[in-house]
This record gives sequence, structure tokens and C-alpha cells, in this order.
Amino acid sequence: MIQLYSWATPNGHKVHIMLEECGLPYHAHAVDIGAGDQFKDAFLAISPNNKIPAIVDEDGPDGKPISLFESGAILLYLAGKTGRFLPEDVRGKYETLQWLMFQMGGVGPMLGQAHHFRIYAPEKIDYAIKRYTNEARRLYGVLDKQLGHHPYVSGNMYTIADIAIWPWLRSWKNQGVVMSDFPNVQRWFDAIEARPAVQRGIKVLADARKPLQDAKAREILFGATQYARH
Repeated sequence: MIQLYSWATPNGHKVHIMLEECGLPYHAHAVDIGAGDQFKDAFLAISPNNKIPAIVDEDGPDGKPISLFESGAILLYLAGKTGRFLPEDVRGKYETLQWLMFQMGGVGPMLGQAHHFRIYAPEKIDYAIKRYTNEARRLYGVLDKQLGHHPYVSGNMYTIADIAIWPWLRSWKNQGVVMSDFPNVQRWFDAIEARPAVQRGIKVLADARKPLQDAKAREILFGATQYARH
């Protein structure tokens, strides 16, 4: 059994979807990041960077439990555990990994900043809004070009690269993007969204999440609490 510690966010959804796609048994534990659950000692023991998601696989390598944090690392682990959603041939593997890193180093951080400065920042900073909105649109353009040549991000196979990127594009309106401007991304997005496991994955812990409206939750996520030593 896999113990999943997560929240209904894009990074959380990546692992929720992967678990559903792989058909692995798991138990989801809510880590309410707006309430500060990510700073509790029990969670920090498995995720020292105080970020969701994290897992504990009770049947890890050599039959011993293993804990993992960082969503990209978890996707790679689950792909290795099940032999699914990562090509076995060397070329296909690395073509997929480069797009996984594109998400980890580009799509996630840049779209996250677009969300923050457009929606959550306590003051509207025009430079930051333009900077990250333009970068979001650029990244969509990179994907649109790639998806003009292939049905999936890394080629002809649905992989962990698709699973990693797709949840971040669900909030395209908040990123200042017009999805119809990127028809290849739109086609791909709709195809991924239609997968039954994806629909199950985005429902995991969704009922527990509350809109980020109160000042205390925003301070916990974006203020001094985030930078205190834990």
C-alpha cells in the first residue's frame, strides 16, 4: 500500500493521476497547506522541503518502505515500479525525461509565478504580471509547436511527461492565456482530460480544499511562516 500525503493542487494532481493510471492501491492523507499542515514534524520527516506531494511506499525496493518527496521524483519512481508510462528504449526514455524536466524547471515554476502575481499577490506589480504572463504564453507556444508534430508531449506514447504537464494547464485563464490561441495544446488537453483515470485523479482530496480567501492562509503560504525554520 502507498500512503499519499497531498493536496488538490497541480503538483498533487500529477501524483494522484499517476496512481490512478497505474491502478496502484493507495490511501490519501490531506495535507492542508492553507492551514500549515506542511510544517508539522510528521510531514517534514518525509518531505523536508515542506512541499506536497510526498509518498511512503510500504512495499518499496527490497521489500522495505521508502518515502519520497518531489512530484517528478515520485512519477519516475512509480513508472519504475510499474513499468508504465516511461518508454523502455533509451531514446524514448530520454525524450520523455527532457519534457518532464521542462515541466519541473519551466511550466511549474513559471505558471506558478503567473498565478501568484496575477491572483494572489497582495499588491499588483505590473512588471511581474507582464513578465510571467508573457512567459506562460511562451511556454504554451513551445508545447503547441511540439504537439503539432506528435499526439503526446514526448512522441506517440502517453507518458509521465503528459501527466506532469497537464494539471498545470487546467488554470490557463488564471495565467493570462487564451487556450484557443494554441490549437494543438487544446486538442491534447481535451484528450488527456477525457481519460477516466485523469478524472478520478483530479477528484482526489478536491472536496477538502477550500478557496484561498482568508489572510491567515495567504500568510502561511506566501508570508513569513514559509521562511521560518521548521
